[in-house]
Amino acid sequence: MTPDILARLIEAKERRQLAVLATRLPDGAQVLLRQDGEALVPDATAAVPNGLPATAASAAADERSRQVVLGAESWFLHVHAPPPRLLVIGAVHVAQALAPLARAVGLSVTVIDPRRGFATSERFPGTELVTLWPDEALRSLGIDRHSAVVTLTHDPKLDDPALALALDSPAFYVGALGSRKTQGTRRERMRATGLGEAALDRVRGPVGLAIGAVGAPEIALSILAEIVAVRRNAALAARRGWEE
Repeated sequence: MTPDILARLIEAKERRQLAVLATRLPDGAQVLLRQDGEALVPDATAAVPNGLPATAASAAADERSRQVVLGAESWFLHVHAPPPRLLVIGAVHVAQALAPLARAVGLSVTVIDPRRGFATSERFPGTELVTLWPDEALRSLGIDRHSAVVTLTHDPKLDDPALALALDSPAFYVGALGSRKTQGTRRERMRATGLGEAALDRVRGPVGLAIGAVGAPEIALSILAEIVAVRRNAALAARRGWEE
């Protein structure tokens, strides 16, 4: 790997940008491509063959590395995707249980809450904490297609702006804690701001799979299970937590 390719890979990782490293077999010549297939850094000995950009874009779309044959050449496409992350609005009891569970399955976790008495390292050891207002925090962090957003505060001043931003983003999961009555009231509020039904239907609420959860740890487990089901496109993802 050339220094230029390594530097651009590091830069892509820092910016949470997906990249595809194409290596020609067996001589090891390399080309680094963006997720749309455009070459970022070609190795001096590796001309970009016809078909590589489209094939790399396809690998990026489903985030699966693969070996391909282009013309008479074999290439290995290594997809470098940003790690999935969970952005939690509300440093509440459910969040305390959810953060370590999410990290255990490979999600990076950020808890967002401007209430500094709640968002403390003592209550959330090992968790990134952001004490900006949720809309400011989410704009700063950026919400990409590798992000899940969950609101837990029950406070419209905190939850609603975060949900509005999440619904206007490519986040793969958007969930909101609250009863059916709370969800209905929230939909009315957000509908009044101009959000359409298709956007509102993206909100998974009551959040989590319907496992009969009682108490913060079980609610956290149900939320994480639903996030995993959606991310893996599992059959359970089709069932909302409020469905019988």
